Amino acid sequence: MSDAQIPAPPKRPASAIGFDLLLWGGVAVLLVTSFKPAEIDKFPQLFTDSGKMQAFAKSFFSAFVDPQLFMSMDWDLFIGKMWQTIQMALWGTALAIVAAVPLGLLGARNITPWWIQQPVRRLLDLIRSIPDMVVALIFVTAVGLGPFAGVMAIMFNTGGVLGKLFAEAVESIDKGPIEGVRATGAVKLQEIVWGVIPQVAPLWTSYALYRFESSARSATVLGIIGAGGVGQILLDSINAFQWDQTGCIVLVIVVAVSLIDLLSQVIRSRLL
Repeated sequence: MSDAQIPAPPKRPASAIGFDLLLWGGVAVLLVTSFKPAEIDKFPQLFTDSGKMQAFAKSFFSAFVDPQLFMSMDWDLFIGKMWQTIQMALWGTALAIVAAVPLGLLGARNITPWWIQQPVRRLLDLIRSIPDMVVALIFVTAVGLGPFAGVMAIMFNTGGVLGKLFAEAVESIDKGPIEGVRATGAVKLQEIVWGVIPQVAPLWTSYALYRFESSARSATVLGIIGAGGVGQILLDSINAFQWDQTGCIVLVIVVAVSLIDLLSQVIRSRLL
């Protein structure tokens, strides 16, 4: 056996160690200073006021322990509204992909010059920074109550997120295929179609599936302000203090989101 000396691990420069200490020290300071504003000191109340939580839980889960009450629920309405929510998420995500593909390509620094790439990335930042509820209210004002306003709100926010993710995926591609296509005398568009898209298509699809899952949950919340779907009947049951009905609606949402997650996992496993 060789007695060769094992080389010592490389030492990190002092500047790198100092930066890490500054970074994580700053995070620790932020956590300490935000303790009171975030009211973390109320954490013990979760246990001292447990009686209120127990009363709520008893009402919330009452339909699950009473078969007669469980069967009396309007399941057709709950499932129908949840299906409408999924349809909203599906169309909102599909339209977001249509918008995100060109924005993602224009926002990639290895595809476009900085004077195009930077404004596009800042536009995507702006789109993502506007809360879903605000966007939904704008579209409700423009087109009225109903699912279409929810679809457009999902498209707006999801398009901004996917545009950023698509751009970052393009920036991490291998240059070899692009150079090979360019060597044949191809124009810029052909380089993108034959050199870029085949490399990023699986990752783009995976990102789109993740966002569809997220959009299905977002669409539930958007229904609360009149943008259609299961959110409206969920809000009605909460306002009426019908906690047993609320529990059943939440059950439908959980089952639907879980099935979407399982389906997307199967699709992603076939792509990656």
